[in-house]
Amino acid sequence: MKRDPLTSVMPSAIPIPSDARVWRVALAALALALVWIVVCFFGTAAAMVGIWARSETFAHGFVVAPISLWLIWRMRERLRAFDPRPSWLALPVLAAAGFAWLLGDVGAVNAVAQFAFVSMLVLAVPAILGIPVTRAMLFPLGFLFFSVPLGEFLLPTLMSHTADFTVFALRASGVPVYREGLQLIVPNGHWSIVEACSGVRYLIASLMVGTLFAYLNYTTLWRRLAFVGVAIAVPIVANWIRAYGIVMLGYLSDNRIATGVDHIIYGWLFFGLVMLVMFWIGSRWQEPAPAPAPNLAAGRVPRAATNAAATQAQLLWGAAIAVMAVAIAWPLADYFMERSAADPSATLGAIEVPGWQATAAGDGLFTPHFEDPSAVRHEIVRRGDSQVGLYVAYYRGQNTQHKLVSSDNVLVRSQDQVWHTIASGARTVTIGGAPVTVATARILNGDGRTLDALQWYWIGGALTSSDAIAKARIAWSRITGRGDDSAVIVVYTPVNEGSDPGATLQAFTHDAWPAIASALAQSRRK
Repeated sequence: MKRDPLTSVMPSAIPIPSDARVWRVALAALALALVWIVVCFFGTAAAMVGIWARSETFAHGFVVAPISLWLIWRMRERLRAFDPRPSWLALPVLAAAGFAWLLGDVGAVNAVAQFAFVSMLVLAVPAILGIPVTRAMLFPLGFLFFSVPLGEFLLPTLMSHTADFTVFALRASGVPVYREGLQLIVPNGHWSIVEACSGVRYLIASLMVGTLFAYLNYTTLWRRLAFVGVAIAVPIVANWIRAYGIVMLGYLSDNRIATGVDHIIYGWLFFGLVMLVMFWIGSRWQEPAPAPAPNLAAGRVPRAATNAAATQAQLLWGAAIAVMAVAIAWPLADYFMERSAADPSATLGAIEVPGWQATAAGDGLFTPHFEDPSAVRHEIVRRGDSQVGLYVAYYRGQNTQHKLVSSDNVLVRSQDQVWHTIASGARTVTIGGAPVTVATARILNGDGRTLDALQWYWIGGALTSSDAIAKARIAWSRITGRGDDSAVIVVYTPVNEGSDPGATLQAFTHDAWPAIASALAQSRRK
């Protein structure tokens, strides 16, 4: 007798359609839990929307959730075959995401708090609907993470690589170019590689759209990963070519074109053309969607009888309540920590360095860009022919608008029209008798003056130059009840012919640190 291929499928491998009543309860329980999470973490959600609204780089955030919902709607028939059952193992992971949110919030690390918030939304799905349902819609859920405004940390690296390629291509084209940091000088013009030239907007947009394209057009994992890799590489290289092309247009036209807003328009047109070609080529390797597996369960009587369905509904509502209880714990903890937080106001006493004399600040004083400190001290001191600037910004009671470590808090902003960072790095200096790695920078003024600067953080007495370590220490200090008092210290000196700025800064740091540390400690005790 001929074997029917359909009857050869093991019955245990066939998903049996769940009772429609159970799915209605499951979706209602999930919707309630998701709304609850958004309400509990409304500040974080509102901050994300605010970034989408004011930043062209992250404007795509508005369409991420609708796209994710559309992807889930496309697979509704497949999902209907699953039996939604809560997975209690998701609750500890949900709690870990909540703790990560607390760390990000108290440490004023927006990206961590926002990533944890989206993670809690995603983890509510397996907690209520179960692992099999979550596995079936893993990509639409993972796609939600594109809503997190993340990627600006790539700006310095992308800007540096763009400048490297532009200089290389200009010289290869026979155009003489002089480079100082991110400033490029050609015979008939001066160009700056600013944040808009980094290509991060192109990269993030291409990565999101490329990932979606790969999911919809390919079925094998290697093709999907390969296309995502192309979606990362192409916008980076295209941005290099765009920057080179704009400088060349300005050079060849004697700065009549590509010098104002039109070069941004040229950039987007060029990027759009590159993306169109990339997706056209990608479509040539499109794979047909796999045929749907035969559903032998169609027409069967639903497995859940009335009493079983009622019991399952109770489990689903219980899982939703458990998710809501885990979610509310972290905003409550944050609320009580905020109530016990110190007054953000602070004072920073005078810092008198033995052997160094304070001088009046001259015109064109360099001032590091640190926003809204609780207290600040900025002095220029001199000993013999050596002159050093000391800048200390003190922070207390930090939040998302008032914090020490931020992408806006830098030695020199990229938009600064007077000062420009032409080199940066790190070195080890002796501070308080111990070796400490500090950040270094060489800064150029428009009139040709050059400064060497050292920068490091003081976090409740500990020293570091790492933004990540500083953030972690601030968060941990707040969670353990020791407050978030912290400061940035910057020392700088002019670079003159025959001078040794490194030795000058090391000597001053050695002499000044006891007075600096004492002033910081006194501010912390007040």
